[in-house]
Amino acid sequence: MSYCILSYSHKNTDISLRERLALDPKNPASGVFLKEIVENKFIEEALILSTCNRIEFILNASNPQKAQEYILSKLSDYSRIGADKLQEHADFYEDIAAIHHLFSVASSLDSLVIGETQISGQLKNAFKFSYDLGCCGLELSRAIHFAFRCAASVRNSTNISKNAVSVASVAVSKAKEILGTLKDREALVIGAGEMSTLCAKHLLNAGAKVILTNRDIDKANTLSKELKQDVENASLHVDSFKNIAKLINQIPLIFSATGAPHSIITKDMLEASSMERFWFDLAVPRDIEEIQDPKIKIFAVDDLQDIVKKNLAIREEQARIAYGIVGRFTQEFFDWLQSLNVDPIIKNIRQLAKDSALKELQRGISKGFLPKEYEKNIEKTLHNAFNAFLHQFTISLKNVANTPKGDSIVESVRFLFGGDDPKMAEKYKCEHIEEKSNKHC
Repeated sequence: MSYCILSYSHKNTDISLRERLALDPKNPASGVFLKEIVENKFIEEALILSTCNRIEFILNASNPQKAQEYILSKLSDYSRIGADKLQEHADFYEDIAAIHHLFSVASSLDSLVIGETQISGQLKNAFKFSYDLGCCGLELSRAIHFAFRCAASVRNSTNISKNAVSVASVAVSKAKEILGTLKDREALVIGAGEMSTLCAKHLLNAGAKVILTNRDIDKANTLSKELKQDVENASLHVDSFKNIAKLINQIPLIFSATGAPHSIITKDMLEASSMERFWFDLAVPRDIEEIQDPKIKIFAVDDLQDIVKKNLAIREEQARIAYGIVGRFTQEFFDWLQSLNVDPIIKNIRQLAKDSALKELQRGISKGFLPKEYEKNIEKTLHNAFNAFLHQFTISLKNVANTPKGDSIVESVRFLFGGDDPKMAEKYKCEHIEEKSNKHC
């Protein structure tokens, strides 16, 4: 089996293509798509990480090339984009390269904004979604949770996430750069998800007057209460999504980040106005239809590159250190996988039992407790005894080795009989599964 990743990101694919590939976990079609992937005979496990910056197909496959061909075919059917074009834009990683890429993504080194903190939660949600559907098993669980350990080490060992920035904070910074100040300026935030929450929080901290709207008014009201608790003297009120046409023609500054599968702001909603408007579309697929109007400047995710480049320059040295950590964790991960083979452990335990038995046999003979002429018979009897004693242990260890709780058990046995440090027995735990069933992953 091989780890492999088919990757589309801001590095190799523009937003117009990414939005056609986006798979929203809230959409039932995404679950169907994921289940169909693992039904393929060449693919054992799969999870899909879909964000505004990337779509990653993370796989455990028996034949990486066939798996890639199948994913491209399925993705072509889903997006109505030719498989040849999809292959032209995709990056494909196998084994060590795949794990290195996964760890880099989890550590926010491959993000549009280096050091942003959203990706860890997005990866965790993608894993939870796949695991709950039965599409993610032992091998991918091992890789994902090692990725979380790597990301934690990067955060703790570098300053890459200090004063962390995100696409939302970059958008608000861009608005401030354009307008000079956001203090007392009205800003409309559309949506109540993580990106919208961050936008609203940054705007409020900058002194803006925020109007929040969302299709689900209850979610908007809940978010409003949370933000008012977090930000002192917040100027914030909720308006009905039904009034969105009126709001976009009254408020010049808009930040939109919904999970809608289609545009929610369209040309026919616009009224003629001499007012300059600055709209930030942070959704993929995009929330705002392409509009040609000299008075309206629309910024999509990919348009924030200038601030991103400044961010990258500041963090370049820390990123170099972080990539060193990713490289070490990649090597450690494969060393650890190799160590999980139970056959050497069983062989070692049997040898320990045999050596102990023969040592005591020779001791008994030398002290006259046992006659020398019975040595071979006694040796055979002892050999049969420790074989019988270890029989059930051997069966149980082999049976448990490839189950979710097997890794911790195997490492514990190695520690008890070999004295090695059980590197992952306590550290390698699946938070999502523990929440559900208090099991190790």
